[in-house]
Amino acid sequence: MTEPVAHTLDVPGAVLRYYVREPAQQAEGRPILVLIGSPMDAAGFVTLAGHFTDRTVVTYDPRGTGRSDRTDPAPESTPEQHADDVRRVIEAVGAGPVDLFATSGGAVNALALVAAHPGLLRVLVAHEPPTVALLPDHETAVAAVHDIRALYERSGIGPAMVKFIEITSLKGPVPAGFADQPGPDPATFGLPTTDDGSRNDVLLGQNLVSCCLYEPDLPALRAASTRIVIAVGAESEGEVAHRSGRAVAERLGIPVAVYPSHHAGFLGGEYGQEGEPKGFAVALRGDLEV
Repeated sequence: MTEPVAHTLDVPGAVLRYYVREPAQQAEGRPILVLIGSPMDAAGFVTLAGHFTDRTVVTYDPRGTGRSDRTDPAPESTPEQHADDVRRVIEAVGAGPVDLFATSGGAVNALALVAAHPGLLRVLVAHEPPTVALLPDHETAVAAVHDIRALYERSGIGPAMVKFIEITSLKGPVPAGFADQPGPDPATFGLPTTDDGSRNDVLLGQNLVSCCLYEPDLPALRAASTRIVIAVGAESEGEVAHRSGRAVAERLGIPVAVYPSHHAGFLGGEYGQEGEPKGFAVALRGDLEV
C-alpha cells in the first residue's frame, strides 16, 4: 500500500483534509473502504488501514480536528453536518458505493449519512455509536451529558474531561446526578488543574451534546439499501457506547456483531493505546465480504 496522499476540500463551514491510500494492486471487486471517527481524526486509523492493502482506503480529519479547520463560528457541529462532510469526501474521491467503517462519534455521523444518502454506501459497519438517547436509562444518561457540558462551561476542560472518562468507562446504568458526584483530581489523568478560560475543545464543546443526543432516523435506516452492521467490543460490555450500539441494533431488528477488544480495539499504539487490531481487522473484513 502506498503512503497516504493528502487532499484539501472546501465545504460549507470548514476546510477538510482527507487522505487516500492506494493499494499496490487493487483486488477486483473491492470497493473503496472509508474509515471515520469523531472527534478522532485520520491519525487513529494508521494500523487498521494497514490491514486492508488490497483496496483503496480513505480517511479524513473531521471538521475542527487534525488538519481540518472550521470556518463556521457556531459553537457546535451536528451529526448531519459531519455526515454531509463525509458525503462530500466520498464524492470527491469519485467512486461509490463505498464500504464505510465508522467508530464512536463517527458511527453516529455515519448513521445520519445512511439516512440521508443510502446510495453512497454498500456496507456500513457502525462500531459503538454513543446514542445515549436510546438507552433504557436514557433520562439519567442524557442528563449526565448535559451536566458534563455544563461542567465544562463552568470549570474548563480538566474537571469535565475527568467526568467524561468516568462515564465512558462506567459499567451499567448511569446513576442520577452522575456529573455532580466528586471525581478524581484531573492531574491523575494528566489533565489541567486550572481553567485557562478557553472553551473550544473539539469533544466537550463542539461535539459532545449533538453527538450523544442524536436520535437516528430508524425508518430511513430500515429502508436503506445499505447493509448495516452494528458492532460492539467484547471487552466493553456494559459501557455506555457498547449498550448504545446494542440499542441501535435492537431498534433496527438486526443482530449485533461482537468485535475483539474494547471501544478502541482497532488501535495499534495510536494515542498510546493498544487494542487487538489484527483480530479486529479480521472481523471487519468478514462483515464487509459477507
